[in-house]
Amino acid sequence: MQHAISLANMAMSRKNWSAARYALSRARVLAEALPANVAVAERERLSAARKRFAARNTPAAKKAKQAKATATKRAGGKKPASKKSTAKSTAKQPKPAPVRDLGDRFINRATLGYGPTKTT
Repeated sequence: MQHAISLANMAMSRKNWSAARYALSRARVLAEALPANVAVAERERLSAARKRFAARNTPAAKKAKQAKATATKRAGGKKPASKKSTAKSTAKQPKPAPVRDLGDRFINRATLGYGPTKTT
């Protein structure tokens, strides 16, 4: 049961929702098979994992993620100075496609039907 719960948590952290759903269902089956007074801590971990799984696409979860991202950006201290490009006038030209070297190959045009129409 502990293994199934940890697998569900790992799958949720990787955003692999189908694997998380499967692991939660396996953990739920194991929890229902045990008596109510056994594995109380695991049942609490399972309910917390279920709540995490249920809140995966809610607006509140997205807001919490955005708040967490802005908090980590501020903790870094000073922002690095932006680098100015020195060659603004010279625009980068796209690289041409490589030309295949076919060597000294000759096509027999007569066999293809492109030969001279008048033969003397």
